[in-house]
Amino acid sequence: MAKYHIWTVGCQMNKSDSERLASGLDQLGLAVTDRPEDADVVVLNTCVVRQSAEDTATGMLGTLRRGSTPRSERLLAVMGCMVGPRQDDLRRRFPHVDVWARPQEYAPILRAVGDRLGIDAEGCIGQLIPGAPAVATFVPVIHGCDKFCTFCIIPYRRGRQVSRPLDEVVHETALLAGRGVRDVTYLGQTVDAYGHDFESPRDLADLLYAVHGIDGIERIRFLTSHPSDMTTRIIDAVAGLPKVCENINLPFQAGDDAVLEAMHRGYTHADYLDLVSSIRSRVPGVAISTDLIVGFPGETDAQFERSLDMLREVRFDKVHAAAYSERPGTIASRKQPETVGRDEKKRRLAAVAALQERIQAEVNAALLGAELEVLVDGTTRGAPSGRSRTDKLVYLTGGNVDVGDTVRVRITGTSPYSIQGEVLAPATAGRRA
Repeated sequence: MAKYHIWTVGCQMNKSDSERLASGLDQLGLAVTDRPEDADVVVLNTCVVRQSAEDTATGMLGTLRRGSTPRSERLLAVMGCMVGPRQDDLRRRFPHVDVWARPQEYAPILRAVGDRLGIDAEGCIGQLIPGAPAVATFVPVIHGCDKFCTFCIIPYRRGRQVSRPLDEVVHETALLAGRGVRDVTYLGQTVDAYGHDFESPRDLADLLYAVHGIDGIERIRFLTSHPSDMTTRIIDAVAGLPKVCENINLPFQAGDDAVLEAMHRGYTHADYLDLVSSIRSRVPGVAISTDLIVGFPGETDAQFERSLDMLREVRFDKVHAAAYSERPGTIASRKQPETVGRDEKKRRLAAVAALQERIQAEVNAALLGAELEVLVDGTTRGAPSGRSRTDKLVYLTGGNVDVGDTVRVRITGTSPYSIQGEVLAPATAGRRA
């Protein structure tokens, strides 16, 4: 039997894309392997949001070029954000790649595999939905982005915003529930813009209400949100629908208004704080995570300090911080030359990490002795682990639990990045955790 290997880096959207491609390859009769050297079909699902991610992908391409498997015996495909609408330069640089496919563009790969196997791919493949999904699974609901932040390559690689039909998303969610999914996360580069492009516009709240009644689904999440699209109606859906988790990812990217304007973010420092206040007043116990860029062109020491001030004031549950990385083709690469050196970017990242570690330690320590509802989704070093409704990683002790179980635990220990909980009993229906 032919085997395939999919190598994935990048965001949750890439992970979801890889799962859907794997579904198609499974339907063609291929078997998965963890070792690319054993695979007849190797797919690299790439990310180029930062230079480090692109370097990782090109390094893997170099490794495969030097591999011992002759090209005639292996089909090599590259998909994801490395692949733009024009691929001449990529084909010249990497002549050993057989197929190039843009994000969510599965057909070229599946056709090539079908041709290699002598199979009509279109006649063999149905819906690209994971056949054996994890208990916590991602579902993309809106592709592309219309924001055109000056630092971001995504609109140029994934295209403009296109929402999936609501009925289609509901149907897919019901199928996944039937296959054991209990926790579903709806994905989009700007997920709270969902439905804005429909002929009769809808919004993310409509989707949350529509999927809430699906049997088997216990938890509903969404990411990533943009502050300009987070409406009171969406916030009230989080507050009012029992299955929707009190867990919101809301990137602020910079704490200084001049930097935000240079990024074309569309809101101010004060706007962001007002939105956080509105969320916390409507959704008690909500966990808010965020994204932050340091070293954006023109960012001074004083402007960076305002980002640290934002961390101190909001006290996020989690922060994804990254140094600015120039992406060719973006507005910033054309109009905003770099002014912050690599060493200074590293210093700022270290300052963010140190401050946020203290904040997370204090936020998590406040949970000591509390009882939380945890969905078991895996094992770590042989012990079961799971996530709370607010996306806290919980390592479990005591009790006999399996993946997919929902249990009630008492928090017995905390750290900045995880917490420990003693299993008390199977969970009963409850609103907060």
